[in-house]
Amino acid sequence: MGYEWFALAAAFLWAVSSLLSVIPARHLGSFSYSRWRMGCTFIMLSFMALITGGWATVQLHDLMPMALSGLIGIFIGDTALFACFNRMGPRQAGLLFSCHAVFSAILGFFIFGETMTIHELLGALLVFCGVVIAIFFRKSNPRELETVHGNIWVGILLGLLAALCQALGGILAKPVMQSSTDPVAASAIRMIAAFAAHGILCLTGTHIAKSVLPITFRIFGITLLNAFLAMAVGMTLIMYALQDGNVGMVALLSSTTPIMLLPALWLYTKQRPSRFAWFGAMIAVIGTAILVY
Repeated sequence: MGYEWFALAAAFLWAVSSLLSVIPARHLGSFSYSRWRMGCTFIMLSFMALITGGWATVQLHDLMPMALSGLIGIFIGDTALFACFNRMGPRQAGLLFSCHAVFSAILGFFIFGETMTIHELLGALLVFCGVVIAIFFRKSNPRELETVHGNIWVGILLGLLAALCQALGGILAKPVMQSSTDPVAASAIRMIAAFAAHGILCLTGTHIAKSVLPITFRIFGITLLNAFLAMAVGMTLIMYALQDGNVGMVALLSSTTPIMLLPALWLYTKQRPSRFAWFGAMIAVIGTAILVY
């Protein structure tokens, strides 16, 4: 399986998990939900790396860049994304977060000298334009969790911050993933660093780190499933993709999450997406096909 399929599989898992996040993220709050999710994830990944022998592939010099990748890409980025998600809903948050593909392509060019061929550039433009059209012109209804809570500019800044942190996290992880380091162990290091930061923040007694409502067995079960799909499997697939693919292309393909979310939201909200949404989805699929084949 090529890196393109790893990135697309991660995008699909993130689409499923974004719907699963609606209830627990608003029940617990952004920081508390992220802390619980990352705690579950680091335990799962650490155990998987122990069973597969992945820890033996980690070198001492790999620890710092992967820890920084986790702090920036997951601790800050993931938490900012859910804060944006709670304020603006999945459609608008998805539109802002899709900018991480642009940030990644720019950073990849300046840091690693990554470039695209003509057909890759064409596919990339089609994918990005398709994602923007599909999200921006999709029907919106307050019942679909699209009501903006609080200052809209705060939500926009949170979404762009999440996108930038996601791009920086991939940039930091790229050199390590080109070595012999096991992707599962690498993901575990990122999660451990992010969870440690959340734990320290929680111990300080900061108000924003506290749960909005106490966690229940139902909320914990949803959070555990989400952690497995989005973080344990999804983020690890991104690490596999970074082994062979350049940062910009991996980010671009993984940004198709909103396209994959369209039919899921249709089932969830009982409201059919607009023709513009399907048109954007079709453009993105054509662009993806150009990149993959």
